[in-house]
Parts: sequence; C-alpha cells; structure tokens
Amino acid sequence: MALFDRLSAKGFQVEFHSHAEAILSVDFPDAVVELEDVLLAASIPIEEIIAGGGGETKNTQRLRRGLAAAGWLTTTFTIEKVINGVGKEAISHKMDHVRRLPQRNGSDAVVALEIEWNNKDPFFDRDLENFKRLHAEGAISVGIIVTRGRSLHDNMLDLVLRFFDERQIQSFDDLLRWGYDPTARQRAAIMKRIERSKNPVTFREAFANKFVADKFGEATTHWRKLDDRISRGVGNPCPIVTIGLPDSIVSFGDDPLSLQPIIDAVGDDE
Repeated sequence: MALFDRLSAKGFQVEFHSHAEAILSVDFPDAVVELEDVLLAASIPIEEIIAGGGGETKNTQRLRRGLAAAGWLTTTFTIEKVINGVGKEAISHKMDHVRRLPQRNGSDAVVALEIEWNNKDPFFDRDLENFKRLHAEGAISVGIIVTRGRSLHDNMLDLVLRFFDERQIQSFDDLLRWGYDPTARQRAAIMKRIERSKNPVTFREAFANKFVADKFGEATTHWRKLDDRISRGVGNPCPIVTIGLPDSIVSFGDDPLSLQPIIDAVGDDE
C-alpha cells in the first residue's frame, strides 16, 4: 500500500522528494496515518473562503487544531554556536507543526510540517530553507508542506462564481437584500467594469474576478509556486513531501454568510 494513498484517492496531490517516502514508511508510519486522518476530515465551506477575504479560513485553523491534538505541536528549534564553552551566536527556527516519535535507540525521529494556505509565495523559500538547515543539523528527518493544490487554485474563480449563482447575486439590489449597501466609491469601481465599452462584464463577474485576482493570485502560495522551487532544488537535500489540497475540499452549504469582504476586495483600479 502506497503512502498517503487515501489522500491520492480523494484528489490530493502528493509528491515525495529526496527519499522522503522511504523515511516516512520506516520511521513515521503512525504520523502518516495521523496526517491523513486530519486532512481527510477537512472541508472548507465556500462561505468561509469568501467571508475570510482570502485569509486563513476557519477550516485551516481547524486543521491546525486537529494536528495539535494528534501531537503535531508548534516547536522552536534553536541552533547555537559554542566556542570553548562560550555561546557566540544562535539561530531560531519556529515550525508550526512538529511530530516527534521515539526510536529504539532512545532518540526521537522528527518530522516538521507547514501549512501555506494563502500567503505570499516567498514564504515557500522560508519554509524550504528552514527545512534544509534543520535537516543539515540533524534536527528533523523530513519536512512537509501543505498548500492549495492545482485544481483548487485553478478553479477558485469557478467556485466563487458558483457561489454567486447559487445565491443569485447579480445586482446592488441583491446585495441590499442581504443587508449590504456598498459605498459610492465601491459602486463606481464596480460600474466602471460593467459599463466600459471594451469587454464589459456582468455584476457577478466584476466582483468575482477582482476578488480572486486580489486574494488568490499567482503571487500567493499554491502548488505551481511550490513545485517551481522544488524543481530548482530549494530545500535540497532535505527529504520533503508536498501535499496539494484539491478543489473537492470546498463545500457549498445553505447558511448565508457575510459578503462584505467581497465588496471590500473591489478596488478602484481595473
């Protein structure tokens, strides 16, 4: 049975680098099951994505709590240089989730994990370089990064448009029925896109395109940005696992939530 086969069966992207699969299968089989259980239980209501304005969703916070409950704890590693008993310098690396598993020789095998739901993409450089340094010092055996998978990133606009269609949000009057009255500046920015002579768009498109471009653009953390860095050798030779969340993780519920963050996401510029 392949590692993370349950995730792969549900559409998650999983890739192993620098013998990470072999190390996990021997030293961390229980940790693999724990991580799979937490990720398979994940579901992000589309309302949370929109109401969160692109930031960390409540579900991402639930993922973090689930990992913490399974023993994947926030840990700060401090590497100190000592010369003749005198400390000269120290570098600290904080990892969001670290799992320690005891080995037969009395030491701990350590795996570190970072979740990059929607940060600026240079955070990948930070994570991978931290993995590299900690692995070189013998502090961790494997590093894992969880981020938006290709299907989730590429289909975000369709997901947001589906939300608008299901809620039948097509005008300012529709927004008013939800209890929201955009400012004059916001209305002007929306109408500018709708009424322009070249390539005018519908009301729903004016909101959705701006929201996705601003909040989930190419310069954010997602699978392609991570894969580019892995291909360039960033983090090498630390054994690394990359996991991409699929679009199927997004659910559509019945409870209406705030649309104000979408309104706020619409700026003045095209």
